[in-house]
Amino acid sequence: MAMTVDVHVRDLRYFVTVAEELHFTRAAERLYVSQPALSKQIRALERQLGVELFRRDPRGVALTEAGTALLPCARRVLDAWAEGAAAVEAARAAARGTLVVGMSTSPGRGGLLPAIRSRFTAAHPDTALRLRQAGWQDPTAGLADGDADVAFVWLPLPDADRYAWTVVAEEPRLVALPESHPLAARAEVDFADLADEPFLALPSSAGPLRDHWLALEERGGRPPRVGAEVASTEETYEALVAGLGVCLIATGNAPLITLGGVVTRPVRGLSPSRYALAWRAEDGERPLVRAYVEACRRVPRPVT
Repeated sequence: MAMTVDVHVRDLRYFVTVAEELHFTRAAERLYVSQPALSKQIRALERQLGVELFRRDPRGVALTEAGTALLPCARRVLDAWAEGAAAVEAARAAARGTLVVGMSTSPGRGGLLPAIRSRFTAAHPDTALRLRQAGWQDPTAGLADGDADVAFVWLPLPDADRYAWTVVAEEPRLVALPESHPLAARAEVDFADLADEPFLALPSSAGPLRDHWLALEERGGRPPRVGAEVASTEETYEALVAGLGVCLIATGNAPLITLGGVVTRPVRGLSPSRYALAWRAEDGERPLVRAYVEACRRVPRPVT
């Protein structure tokens, strides 16, 4: 007799995450839920399916045969659901005539957003522009999961071949330090003098962007010391003031961080940062996406 069980997409996402981490606490952190809540959901799913999906013993967590059998199917369901959700969102956006612009840090940069908006709106008065703030956990600022149509991002992007972009600003990377730091007394700092300092790092989900802000390319294979992970401007400022580490920032973002107790200094021996407007490669021919990109390209570049 075939088993007919209605399982929530959320429960499959929980199961897949635990299967990938093989560690309930780490999986809970990734899912932004408490570890007891996650364990409870997984046990409920096991009761519903009538099988154990994980073996739990003092050595850790392992998939059972049933769990191993379910994993590829669960992943396919989640992929299909993500596709469906993106298709629905695309249909909604088309019906509304809305273009969603994602960003993880405010573009600022000489009034870039209002300048693009006025050019875009002159050509498309009936289209609503919606700004969407994304957390630093998502370096694509909403492009990857379909929440944004275009997005202001820092390069490099993960899965770069999925996207196209136009560079908006190329800015030197500065180092931000607590003003009490010995290197803060210098007018300019050599990257070699920073290499052994503890650094503030983006969440690991930021992938190549985390590596860029840790200046992995300039370290000659020596791993960085991570003093703390930060996922917002506020967290970065607090971690700097607390002396948890130093961090690299783009020149245009310096005003967001140089509040009381924090200073920035130029760094010798670092490539610049690149800020870009990006979109999914397959959306390059969508009229509203094309129009926003064109408006962006016609706005004079901010001088840094």
